[in-house]
Amino acid sequence: MRQTSGKKNSIDKALTILSCFVPHNEEMGTVEISQKLDLHKATVSRILLNLTRHGFLRQNPRTKKFLLGPSIFHLARALNQSLKTNLIHIAKPHIDDLRDRLKETIVLEVLSGENTIIAYIAEGPRAVRLAGTVGDILPLHVAAGAKAILAFHSPEIREGYLNGKLLRFTSNTITDHAALRAEFKAIRRRGFSLDKEEHDIGTNAVGAPIFGSEKKPVAAVVVAGPSQRITWEKDSAMVSLLRDTAAKISDQLYYE
Repeated sequence: MRQTSGKKNSIDKALTILSCFVPHNEEMGTVEISQKLDLHKATVSRILLNLTRHGFLRQNPRTKKFLLGPSIFHLARALNQSLKTNLIHIAKPHIDDLRDRLKETIVLEVLSGENTIIAYIAEGPRAVRLAGTVGDILPLHVAAGAKAILAFHSPEIREGYLNGKLLRFTSNTITDHAALRAEFKAIRRRGFSLDKEEHDIGTNAVGAPIFGSEKKPVAAVVVAGPSQRITWEKDSAMVSLLRDTAAKISDQLYYE
């Protein structure tokens, strides 16, 4: 029993030492870590050597201090890849739940280059349904989910897209660059986007961004349906539930 307890204690200490390097991975020495964690210097030194041997830390040969090592990078890359691969699997139960609560069609749009792709659709129970299908490509300046993603993306990405020609799909499509910039600013302020018959006449949509672990928007949840039925107010139940769903999915993608 003592040996098992000791092993657990050593693992706890090792994980605590690794957490010292979050969030900026600044170099730290044995004495510094020992004082910060109130651990014996000999204990810290032993754990640091073990972590370095397994690649979780690396030692600067000049300063003799430690940094996170390549094993951490490989673990992070594996996690990031799994999140990308499993995005639909992660989002699906939340989207299905939102569909059941709102009784409307819910769409997952995923960023892909200069467009978004419909990755999943939870069909609503109402008689009138959307014409869109999984795999459809949507332009970033028109669809609600696409606009939510672009609005919260980096200024460089947003401006790069705005430098191009904006195609018109309906009489309501925003094709003026200044007007679209103002629209993106409004989306960031209120936290959700709108498609007011901008892609298809007769269809309205409301979108909220999903953020990944790198704090960038990677997808969006959208409520879509006939324009007479899909309306919005900032404090409406529809908008509140939509934003809550997007936040829950973001949490599972390790967005902080």
